[in-house]
Amino acid sequence: MRSGSMPDLVHGPRIAIIGGGIGGLAAAAFLRRAGLTATVYEQAPALTEVGAGIVVAPNAVRLLRRLDTMDRFLRRAVPLEWGWEFRRWADGSVLSVENLSGVCERLYGERTYVVHRADLLDTVRTAVPGEWIRLGARCTSVAAAPDGALLRFADGSQVEADVVIGADGVHSVVRDTVAEPAPPEYSGLCAFRTIVPAQHAPDFALRPAQTLWLGPGRHFVHYPIAGGQAVNVFAAAPAEDNLDESWSATATVEEFHAEFAGWDPRVTDLIAGGGVPGRWALLDRAPLRHWSRGKITLLGDAAHPMFPFFAQGAAQSIEDAAVLARCLAGSVDDPEQALKRYESARTERTTRLQQASHARRDVNHLPDGPGQEARDTALAGSDPLVGNGWIYGHDAEAAFIS
Repeated sequence: MRSGSMPDLVHGPRIAIIGGGIGGLAAAAFLRRAGLTATVYEQAPALTEVGAGIVVAPNAVRLLRRLDTMDRFLRRAVPLEWGWEFRRWADGSVLSVENLSGVCERLYGERTYVVHRADLLDTVRTAVPGEWIRLGARCTSVAAAPDGALLRFADGSQVEADVVIGADGVHSVVRDTVAEPAPPEYSGLCAFRTIVPAQHAPDFALRPAQTLWLGPGRHFVHYPIAGGQAVNVFAAAPAEDNLDESWSATATVEEFHAEFAGWDPRVTDLIAGGGVPGRWALLDRAPLRHWSRGKITLLGDAAHPMFPFFAQGAAQSIEDAAVLARCLAGSVDDPEQALKRYESARTERTTRLQQASHARRDVNHLPDGPGQEARDTALAGSDPLVGNGWIYGHDAEAAFIS
């Protein structure tokens, strides 16, 4: 089958996907590509993606290309030509810089891009038939049954499915059917996000680069999005008593500024140029040993939420989706076995990424002193693009086939 082509849809299991975010829609898109049908149940009344920017690395880009969605993606995505750079919090001195132009393509066959999350969601949505999506459908429970599962919704309706895919995030309802119910833990960190219009951003921040400022207990990231019309800002800081996890929660510009008082003026100027910032607590979950129970499984943050410090949350959801579709298409008559193969193919990699992103929190937030100086020296002598080849060079579909 050529890349991007869609086979004739075949009779197969009734597949229900709970959650219409990037992971849920990617699952539907890859199932369609594999010749299967699915229904996506999304609790929101419209397909929207809150938050702001996201990094789309080569391991995700190569999968998007196979969905034949790159034309739409490239309308708004910004390629990281300048690359990655790490800077010191107080004076902006460069700790490490790497030019990605031409290098990503040579090493991994694809570029690295930055894009607004809503634009990535829209890209994936174009590969899913509109009639497959049910909006305003909030799933309240999933009950395993001998032949699949029974889904119950907030409006009192019920749906039977042969296969259920929980793509419903860190507070997943489906997860409680698969694993021992337990709330996520607070990490002690909160995240700030804001978008700065290009006309209010310094030229420094409009370069096609992802810049990470490292400081005691905090870090600050910015890069252009929306075709260069805006700058995405993300920062992590101590949560203190800010325990609201909702992406709709906000802070004030003054509160955001206070967290980074004394930092390089280029950081605080960006904060001042943005609108009302979002602020929410970062949640933590230990890796799951098993994602599936019978004909019910998990995908993305529902299975393996990870801190955003490697920018791989959405990418891993897309990888999950591609592998899951391959597994189900290869075992149409035995979905339970297909889900076991899917889990086996994905758990080691996602667990490693969960652990790596967790460890990065401590590295990024070292207080000034010997540990920080050793980190900065290591950054100056490192090549993170090559060093993280196990992330960016991975082809989820090819690895599954082999």
